[in-house]
Amino acid sequence: MHQKILLGAALALTTRAAQPGALEPVAAPLRDLHWGQLNFLHTTDTHGWLGGHLLEAQYSADWGDYISFSKHLRKHADDKGVDLLLVDTGDRIEGNGLFDASSPKGLFQYDIYREQDVDLLCIGNHELYQAYSADRELNTTVPNFKDRYIASNLDVIDPRSGERVPLAQRYKKFTTKNQGIELLAFGFLFDFTGNANNSFVQKAEDTVKEQWFQDAIKEKVDAFVVIGHIGLRMPEFKTIFTAIRKENWDTPILFFGGHAHVRDARQFDSKSIAMASGRYFETIGWMSADGVKANAAAAGKDASTASSGPRFTRRYVDTNLYGMRYHSGTNASSFDTEQGKRVTNMIARARKALDLDHQFGCAPKTLWMSRARYPSADSIFSWLGDEVLPAVVQHPTRKDKARLAILNTGGIRFDIFKGPFTRDSTYIVSPFTSGFKYIPDVPYSIARNILALLNGADKIFVEAGGQETKFLTIPQQMFPAGQEPPVHGQEDAAAHEDEPAGDDARLELRSTRHGGGGGNDERPLVEGYTTTDDVGKDGDDTVHKAVEFHTVPNCIQSAIGFPKDGSEPETVDLVFLDFIQPWIVIALKFSGGTQGAGDVEKYIDGTFTYILSEWIKENWTGEC
Repeated sequence: MHQKILLGAALALTTRAAQPGALEPVAAPLRDLHWGQLNFLHTTDTHGWLGGHLLEAQYSADWGDYISFSKHLRKHADDKGVDLLLVDTGDRIEGNGLFDASSPKGLFQYDIYREQDVDLLCIGNHELYQAYSADRELNTTVPNFKDRYIASNLDVIDPRSGERVPLAQRYKKFTTKNQGIELLAFGFLFDFTGNANNSFVQKAEDTVKEQWFQDAIKEKVDAFVVIGHIGLRMPEFKTIFTAIRKENWDTPILFFGGHAHVRDARQFDSKSIAMASGRYFETIGWMSADGVKANAAAAGKDASTASSGPRFTRRYVDTNLYGMRYHSGTNASSFDTEQGKRVTNMIARARKALDLDHQFGCAPKTLWMSRARYPSADSIFSWLGDEVLPAVVQHPTRKDKARLAILNTGGIRFDIFKGPFTRDSTYIVSPFTSGFKYIPDVPYSIARNILALLNGADKIFVEAGGQETKFLTIPQQMFPAGQEPPVHGQEDAAAHEDEPAGDDARLELRSTRHGGGGGNDERPLVEGYTTTDDVGKDGDDTVHKAVEFHTVPNCIQSAIGFPKDGSEPETVDLVFLDFIQPWIVIALKFSGGTQGAGDVEKYIDGTFTYILSEWIKENWTGEC
């Protein structure tokens, strides 16, 4: 059902930016939030972006603003006699200087995050890459949220006892405050295998067979809530859905996912809904459900309406003060709460203490991950391959040796904007601890085949016992639109007739041709997400101007130090980021190489993030 479009022109924009130096949001047409018996705010894959996007006006609100926003909406819920729950589905760390720049990492992050009154949360894979971050979840985040943290398929080693224990409770059964809705919630992680050795992830298909799970789904409740760091197009949610449905054929099930860094929604059947709410604190998800509890009035409707079956709505809210104030019915003078302002100040002090605004250089132009074709002059990957890698991939004693340097695109996490490139920017662009390794003296006739295999021979790696090559690329490209048909059968070819074709057809911005709504505001729309999901085309709260996106390869390669006469070297040093070593080893073997994991050596000192910052210091000089 098409909803009313509210024009930004009707509201005066008198906002100030949340963090010093952040851009103010631009007035834009907005769609309403729709309230039900049961309502949710959802964050996922925030990756340390609690300070907001200082250089992107439409995502410039910070964690303190989210706290103020949620407090206003909780009051609305109480006034309406309905319920509002806050959910977070993991990957809260790694990807922003607010987490990565401190020693130890997360020195300020955990205290800032805990200020939000999250009702249900689970873990993401990034909390498990390093042993210390898994320990911090156990000894910091879980105690901060106590029985609101759920870990259905994850154990850890308790560093105090040395014993293997569940990270948190396996599930949570509770009754909502206002409507008295009985809920049973699970918290899952996808079938992750890259975790540190102090954690243990059980596959979803094995977890649902556990006796505790089977007993839990026999509980008589009004609805199940499944939160998970799982992409909606991944198989784990379908596995969990099927297991619950075997015991509960008509109980509503609400899923909240993540990991894929996209805005998305899907329905497994008419009495279920699944939502994912983007990445990097660009998006706050909103979901409402009516009819989840019979004999209860639903958001001002009578009991007969409430018992007619579940009805769901969703919105993807741009994280900025303009929209937050509209949706909360406040203005510049009434929006901020004392706690919200205090947390905003906590973030500002932390950023100053970490010197995140320290300028390494000045980017001469904006470089895009996927808003520019690869290869092209505006592609961040072309810039890395043409300018950065040839300059930094220099072994102290093998500078004269021809080499192929390979970088996976998933190692880059964000665009570079024209202007100051700061300490914060380094972690935003590349937050990982990966460094360069190499295999010396690989026959060029073999090494020349590696890139093609990494970019287009997925079957080879799976058959060799390795991981699929899609894990090498950017998260939002791993599970593209059209990978599987919708289950509920409500879509047909006509519904997609003007979706982008070819390299633009990705889940992140499905149907980029659609503006998603009408209105009489003739001002230029703000560029942003124009999402079409399984529910429809009206999910974004803000009507945006469509942005063209392009696919990128799994990996890029730079040929360095090759003979100037154009001849081919007999052998080369094969240089790569250590993250992709397992794929490199398999590709070498398939190509007929005799070298393997035992021949891998460190190439140069320092992480890629550090090496990148050093290049920028030397090459992007001058005032911005």
